[in-house]
Amino acid sequence: MSNKRIGILTSGGDCPGLNAVLRGASRAAEKLGWELLGFKDGFEGLLPPGDFLLLDRSVTSGIMHLGGTILGTVNKGHFVTRLDARGLPSIPGEVLTHVRKTFDSLKMHALIVVGGDGSLATALQLHEAGFRVVGVPKTIDNDLEATSRTFGFDSAVACVADALDRLHTTATSHKRVMVLEVMGRHAGWIALHGGLAGGADVILIPEIPFAFEKIADEVLRRESEGAKSTMVVVAEGASPRDGHQRRHHTASGEKRLGGIAEIVGRELGERTGKEVRTCVLGHLQRGGAPTTLDRILGTGFGVKAVQLVLDGKFGSMVSYQNDELRNVPISHAVHKLRRVSPTCQMVETARAVDISFGD
Repeated sequence: MSNKRIGILTSGGDCPGLNAVLRGASRAAEKLGWELLGFKDGFEGLLPPGDFLLLDRSVTSGIMHLGGTILGTVNKGHFVTRLDARGLPSIPGEVLTHVRKTFDSLKMHALIVVGGDGSLATALQLHEAGFRVVGVPKTIDNDLEATSRTFGFDSAVACVADALDRLHTTATSHKRVMVLEVMGRHAGWIALHGGLAGGADVILIPEIPFAFEKIADEVLRRESEGAKSTMVVVAEGASPRDGHQRRHHTASGEKRLGGIAEIVGRELGERTGKEVRTCVLGHLQRGGAPTTLDRILGTGFGVKAVQLVLDGKFGSMVSYQNDELRNVPISHAVHKLRRVSPTCQMVETARAVDISFGD
């Protein structure tokens, strides 16, 4: 099994812990006598002649604590899927031909793809086209059904909790309502965990439609009981009852979520007469050093991915379940979101400590 050459790439949005994955995979490959090539800028690095780094010990030493990814990443380019005659997404045939040329010229045995739902969908298509592929799930939203936890999530939650700690002091000083917008397009895990850890008074998530009057009533109730401020955490994908998710157009014409904090803040100001300030964390949640938990998870994910290659379990993905690293078919992971249940224990815990969900 020695002298094999495998590849790894990071695709989609960056997050803390990616470099820990690369380091873990590099160390595991080295133990087997394998070479690990790190392809730059996601799938784009697979295009001939191949743009890569040899991820040996000299390159991966001292990177575990770094945020982002030393390989770079993109979520656009030649590998953006198109709809085929059946209406299903597929990678263009000419792109697959280019990848085969790179695999052949570099004598690649297998490829590890580190990415979220879209990147794993591309990985699945490569596997179905005959490439030996293993997946590693990556999303700070922690919303993939096939794994109970993803690295980067804990770091994002820590960022939210830290922001709330800082906002509490200024909100109390001025007796204001603070609305903090966090990431979470379809699932409210970051808002729920971060809000609970940071002492939020109101948490708004996509899974529980809210009513402005309910939030306003909560603000006024707290004021009547002597509270000097109210902290509201809202996921970017949250929406009011009978309303829609807030989207805005980018310069490229793309529609992105965001702006819900502004709407919530304006409505609360008008309904309560209170001074309201809003804050959008945005990409602060993606940046910075990973927490210790994400360093451990990332390392384990990287090691497990190499083990899956060794075992020949291609078309599978690393999965964290019941405190163990396992594997599931990539097909079980894509397009299947793990969302917050409105009746789950953590929501009930939040309600028990007087956190309102605006419902």
